Amino acid sequence: MSRLHADVTACPTDDGMVLLDERQGRYWQLNGTGAVVVQALLDGATLQQAADQLAQTQPVSRERAAADVAALVDQLRQAKLVTTP
Repeated sequence: MSRLHADVTACPTDDGMVLLDERQGRYWQLNGTGAVVVQALLDGATLQQAADQLAQTQPVSRERAAADVAALVDQLRQAKLVTTP
């Protein structure tokens, strides 16, 4: 994941982040953990770096964090909210 699709807007909220897909008029709400991961990736972190950051800030193993990051990015790709290099 390198960036959000051009028609997707990210807006931080008090408890996470909302992504607006302007093409479909749909909102996607991310919890705080998802928002941290997406922001890290948008800031240039690799999937592994985002997983490492997650494992350092949440009570999860690195393996679980890596699986969770991969699952989130996969869902974002399937929804066509992100573009990949």
